[in-house]
Amino acid sequence: MGDDERGTTVPAVPPGLRGRVAVVTGAARGVGAALALTLSRAGMRVALLGREEQTLARTAAALPGESLCLEADVTDRPALDRAAERVAHALGPASVVVANAGIAAGGPFARTEPDLWQRVIDVNLTGAANTARAFLPHLARTRGHLLQVASTAAFGSAPMMSAYCASKAGAESFAQALRGELAPDGITVGIAYLHWTGTDMVTDMDEHPVLSALRRNQPRFARKVHSPEQVARWLTAGIADRRPYVYAPPWLRWCQPLRPLFPGLVTRVARREFERTPVAELGEDVGLLGAGGRADWQAYLSRGADGSAAAPS
Repeated sequence: MGDDERGTTVPAVPPGLRGRVAVVTGAARGVGAALALTLSRAGMRVALLGREEQTLARTAAALPGESLCLEADVTDRPALDRAAERVAHALGPASVVVANAGIAAGGPFARTEPDLWQRVIDVNLTGAANTARAFLPHLARTRGHLLQVASTAAFGSAPMMSAYCASKAGAESFAQALRGELAPDGITVGIAYLHWTGTDMVTDMDEHPVLSALRRNQPRFARKVHSPEQVARWLTAGIADRRPYVYAPPWLRWCQPLRPLFPGLVTRVARREFERTPVAELGEDVGLLGAGGRADWQAYLSRGADGSAAAPS
């Protein structure tokens, strides 16, 4: 049993999911892997998409139900189109598609390598659009549900995280626009807002001075780090109910009316932190957060920015 976003208990197997097909991007680790497991336990056939083939295979091996592992880069449209065809052939058309793949880079904008900054945007925003585009024919057939995984980074952008915050705000806006377009076809679109979640990305964020300061200045209840398994249960309940918004944790729903206040509060906290530690010093540690992001970046570099194999150095 788990708690849904209203604070009530939900069954381990939400009704309406059994026997259907789900696609989860970024499923090799973290929330994606936990969600694949939770959906599989709910009786769904799950297609796991991600960059780390061996890690994906280990995740799929732990699922109790039928699954399919597909190594695919969400910024590669032809690869996603091929993945959609393979899912339809092996499992059937998807009724649930979760655009979860995401990476984050920390550091001052001026000191972040342009290709790295762009890669975060490409994975988190363009990759979400590519995922929706590839699987829309599935969702049209099944009158299914698309869940876009966003973040509280869309509420108030944190300095030193410009690409991540911009991409998550963009992904939120994209999902809201798509919702209106797809409603006449019976396709529903949900947006999931995740706060502090115990993934390797957040472990790295704890070493990030500005983000650590922001967390220290939050109310005690807002500093709690939730496990990927708990977050996956909240998301699964939201998927089962086809909710337009899913909050992980549930109290985030009450932050929506306060969103106009957050940018100013974040700026005030950041200014105090910059007075203690100059931006020049904070900029010494620029790079991707988490093993998943670093694996994606290495794969990107190995094939070259234009999609071809990188020249040997």
